[in-house]
Amino acid sequence: MINIGAGLANQMIITILSFVSRTVFISTLGIEYLGINGLFTNILAMLTLAEAGLGASIMYSLYKPLAESDHYRVNILMKFYKNAYLVIAAIVLVSGLAIMPFLDMFIKDTNINNVHSIYLIFLLNTVAPYFYVHKSSFLNVSQKGYIVTGIYSISSILSVCLKIAILHFTQDYILYLVIDSVITISNSIILAIIVNKMYPFLRDKVKGKIDSSTKKDITKNVKALILQNIGNYLIFGTDNIIISSFVSVAAVGIYSNYNMLIEICRTFINQIFNNIYHSVGNLVAKENIEKVYSIYKTYRLLNFWLYSIFTIFLAIMLEPFISLWLGKDFLFEGNLIYVLMLIFFERGMRNSITTLKTTSGIFHEDRYAPLCQAVINLVVSITLVQKIGITGVFIGTLVSALAVPFWLTPYLVYKKVFSKPISSYIRSYTVYLVTGFVVYLITKNTGDLINAHDIKTLILKAVISLTIPNIIYILIYHKTEEFKYLYGIAKGLFQKTFKLISLKKQIKNVG
Repeated sequence: MINIGAGLANQMIITILSFVSRTVFISTLGIEYLGINGLFTNILAMLTLAEAGLGASIMYSLYKPLAESDHYRVNILMKFYKNAYLVIAAIVLVSGLAIMPFLDMFIKDTNINNVHSIYLIFLLNTVAPYFYVHKSSFLNVSQKGYIVTGIYSISSILSVCLKIAILHFTQDYILYLVIDSVITISNSIILAIIVNKMYPFLRDKVKGKIDSSTKKDITKNVKALILQNIGNYLIFGTDNIIISSFVSVAAVGIYSNYNMLIEICRTFINQIFNNIYHSVGNLVAKENIEKVYSIYKTYRLLNFWLYSIFTIFLAIMLEPFISLWLGKDFLFEGNLIYVLMLIFFERGMRNSITTLKTTSGIFHEDRYAPLCQAVINLVVSITLVQKIGITGVFIGTLVSALAVPFWLTPYLVYKKVFSKPISSYIRSYTVYLVTGFVVYLITKNTGDLINAHDIKTLILKAVISLTIPNIIYILIYHKTEEFKYLYGIAKGLFQKTFKLISLKKQIKNVG
């Protein structure tokens, strides 16, 4: 709960700063620089495939020795982790430099100068964190993610404020990017110092090596994750490249506003789920299957509740907000918004089942699935983008998701972890889907009564979009065991907070 609270507070701060920063960015540099930002982020995401999920595999191996306070085994794994990431940093750097001569192939219709210098700074920002990532990852495994969140909150505030000042007074994009480099490197060093102080045993020098059984498991998982990460990149990391190549860099910039708002909502939700992730990992390592399944059902309800509410909210509010914020020139025509919302909901609904899959160590069995999904995605996206434009890119993403992970991930978890038929998953998913759609129709019809032509009416429309779904869900689910469990946690947290505030007042009065 501390991790979640810190994450949500951080997200609120970052969200506010993001809007200010994006507004200043567009007004000073223009939409093409926004497009370059998105394009280079996608290109460098391809290079980070060298990481190949090594971190996920090693973190999975750390759960048990950390729970058992086996410091020697933890140190062995951390040593391996550190050395592996130094190699990865070198691979990413060399690969990034090798791509530089071919950058013009990905850029269409732009007059931006110093493209190669900009790319080099992006590359530095990608490579630098690898030198210390094993330290921050250890904090997450130890369920001390709130420390990482706190450091990044402070640095993000400082970074955004400095970048806004640079854009306003100098319009110097290169200097804007250099600030990111300095902050990124500083964050990594600070976190490494904190981890060393909190866990002195991590500084102990160990001469041993990973035992053959653990090494075999890590190697097996990494091979599977290499294929999965390549597939995932081709699914989620190529959209901007396709748009830039077949439409324009400016179209990437316009889409980036949609994507920023969607990702803010996804990140907000993930502040909850990312911090639950490592708790689920410990649960799987310690508890019996019945207990794990019981918690999973609660996790699934929370997953649906949050993602359906934000899907409804975005479907109703996203384009009116952009129209009022930046103007109607920054909107896409057609039904792109609905395709984006279906992708958001489908991907989000897989969150709970994917967490069980990963924390249970299921990496090998579906190693080819992302590659199959990627082939479908690229074929459909490239075919449709030439016929119907940018919407075709995202129809490809949606079709590929429904064709592969939509059914395969739950099939593996229900078979290997729960020993239950997948039919029970499909039934519950169908009920959730129909419920969410009906609630969307009710909320949309109510929201359509309000024309969001200014800030006041926009806020009113937003309040309605968030309030109606929550009221309906409470009426529907308040008698379920899953809701009662979640309500008990919320009630207990509220009572503890109230007692803490009362105690502080008493101490103050005594003083």
